[in-house]
Amino acid sequence: MVRAVGIAHTFLRPAQVDELVALYREGATLVELGERFSVHRRTVAAHLVRRSIPIRRRGLDESDVTEAVELYEGGSTLIEVGLRFGVSQQAVRRALDVEGVTIRPGGRRARVSA
Repeated sequence: MVRAVGIAHTFLRPAQVDELVALYREGATLVELGERFSVHRRTVAAHLVRRSIPIRRRGLDESDVTEAVELYEGGSTLIEVGLRFGVSQQAVRRALDVEGVTIRPGGRRARVSA
């Protein structure tokens, strides 16, 4: 039964889910698989969970953590640092937390008057 009216749903056949799992095991990301199979990344994750496949959590490479700390402490936002390294702001937050960096309060940065 489809719960939402007006939303297109794509249902994957068992053979497609088999292919999805194989590609994920080969290194494809949730986003890449979502695009390939025309489903949302959360749908991809749900198929993997049903097949007992652990979901990889992408974070900052150890070699990038020092630079990320410097950027953040230099005034860059979590989002800006994430964009620099191609990861989410949550991944940056986790990496900075492990390094003992104090996270600034959220919200807009104060403008500097010239």
